[in-house]
Amino acid sequence: MNNQNKQILLAKRPSGTPSKDTFQFVTTDIKQPEKGEVLIRTLYVSVDPYMRGRMIDAPSYVAPFQLNEVIEGGAIGEVIESQSDQFTEGDIVIGGFGWQTYYTAKEKEIRKLDKDIAPISTHLGILGMTGLTAYFGLLEIGKPKEGETVVISGAAGAVGSVVGQIARIKGARVVGIAGSDEKLQYLKEELQFDEAINYKKASNLKDDLANACPNGVDVYFDNVGGEISDAVHELLNKFARIPVCGAISSYNLEAEDIGPRVQTTLIKKSALMQGFTVGDFANLFPSGTAELAKWLNEGKLKYQETIKEGFENIPDAFLDLFKGNNIGKLLVKVADISD
Repeated sequence: MNNQNKQILLAKRPSGTPSKDTFQFVTTDIKQPEKGEVLIRTLYVSVDPYMRGRMIDAPSYVAPFQLNEVIEGGAIGEVIESQSDQFTEGDIVIGGFGWQTYYTAKEKEIRKLDKDIAPISTHLGILGMTGLTAYFGLLEIGKPKEGETVVISGAAGAVGSVVGQIARIKGARVVGIAGSDEKLQYLKEELQFDEAINYKKASNLKDDLANACPNGVDVYFDNVGGEISDAVHELLNKFARIPVCGAISSYNLEAEDIGPRVQTTLIKKSALMQGFTVGDFANLFPSGTAELAKWLNEGKLKYQETIKEGFENIPDAFLDLFKGNNIGKLLVKVADISD
């Protein structure tokens, strides 16, 4: 076995959009596992928009990344050496060990995956954090009813694509907003969205939304914020619900994000707008994962992954998130499972 571990560190805190010099590649010695520990070889790593927020030194729902330390994030790996009674060589595990090729983990840091349920990569996507974010944000906050209209921004992304499918399962009319004709085709033909709008081609997004939502908007699952959300807010129905999952339109802004004030609209429409993170529902994860897996096995849920290959391409994959280049969950494959 190679005794060197490749790592990607946060070299500096970005101002505006991160660049390649935000990251630093280093090589270190692999730490051999001690009692109660296992050595993991990384197979897949996740890149996610929330990581951008952790690159700045500001209070949030999760601690910021530390300078000159490994960038943490969801990862799947294979146990190649074990000093633990709970794990054996060849086990596939998931944890937050992030952007490195090897990691020596304590037992409580990782969880064993059943690789026979679905491809292991799904545990970083539709059966993992992104799937659960869609599930709980829509069902616990959005609470769609049969016949209502659900609008989703960032609809072709890892979270949005699952939100729309769950809304359809619940009998809602589903309208997705995305940024390319390829994505619109995916939403309408593969995922069976009722309507889809390319915001980059819309001459008047509000008019396009009004045409797609003739009965107004009952649930708006907000992944992007900004001008897209401003347009949706004008179409809200009485007692509309807005789960606020993300605001990727503002993550790389250097100036303050200023737009229309939403309070008057919320009052007039008696609407609910609630921000959340998936961790708010941690005690419900087992039931959410079980239902997502059930729908997946029944063919009610589909998923698509954009997978880049090569450890050295992790920063480029992360930057692609802000260019809208991915459909579905964006992952980096670092290595294959051992034969």
